[in-house]
Amino acid sequence: MSRENKQDILLETGTNEIEIMEFTISNNTFGINVAKIREIMNSAEVKPMPHVHPAIEGVFKPRNTLITVINLPQYLNMESEHESSKDLFIVANFNNMHIAFRVDTVEGIDRISWQAIQKPDKTIYGGQEGIVTGLAEFENRLITILDFEKIVADIAPETGIQLSEIDELGERPRDERPILIVEDSMLLSSMILEALHKAGYTNTEKKDNGKEAWDYLTSVKKECEEQNIPIREKVACMITDIEMPQMDGHHLTKLTKTDQFLKTIPVIIFSSLINDEMRIKGKEIGADEQLSKPEIGHLVSVIDHLLERSSFQMPGDFEQ
Repeated sequence: MSRENKQDILLETGTNEIEIMEFTISNNTFGINVAKIREIMNSAEVKPMPHVHPAIEGVFKPRNTLITVINLPQYLNMESEHESSKDLFIVANFNNMHIAFRVDTVEGIDRISWQAIQKPDKTIYGGQEGIVTGLAEFENRLITILDFEKIVADIAPETGIQLSEIDELGERPRDERPILIVEDSMLLSSMILEALHKAGYTNTEKKDNGKEAWDYLTSVKKECEEQNIPIREKVACMITDIEMPQMDGHHLTKLTKTDQFLKTIPVIIFSSLINDEMRIKGKEIGADEQLSKPEIGHLVSVIDHLLERSSFQMPGDFEQ
């Protein structure tokens, strides 16, 4: 089995690949996007906290950083015969949070194409709103990739998208300019759609992954060229996640921004993975803005700004 060390992998942006760290719980193999991982640690003593979700063990403080510990075997209802003293903590960073997940073992890192990752059947791990973001085929085996954002949102709903942020923006006019949303999580996409509609953006089109979005963009591009109309009449703005099966958001953005007709579409990357390193990658491929989930109020404000800016950019719509 081929393995690579995390520090040896420098993944080029926009190649439609993902680096997955494999780990085990009760002899079952799972995966987490390496981009989410801050470090791997031996399990440590945890201070329990009162009145919390049963899967929250408590907190610990390595190097003066307070980190919440989630017992992943308990959350998944997978009792393990593994000695807890040999457990590991996967310390993750996403949505501007540091969280440690207790696991049995860590196996190594694989580089996999998003094309090899399929959305699971709705009967697996909680159905369509479940906690499995994809099943990855690698070296004749399947790796279950967990949706860690969904796990954290289940445990602590206050960390997810808050529609109250839209109310704080005040009364807003209706805006019919078409917005394309690309998000594989049904829960998150429904919340994003609800937030945009509440904010007045009612003309929305939703796609489940980058491939579906790219097929849609190429289709509307053809329509626009045939009718001699600007692309903004079909897609005025695109909001995309990064982690998606079939085609990720970085590859989608790169394809869009290197197409002479589509490149004028403002692209917002809206992802839990946004950090300094990811911002550099997003800028390299031409993303107009990059926001960390769950800042839905900020997202609406950025859409306002980009649409206002693009409305004055008449030249370039038909640039060849």
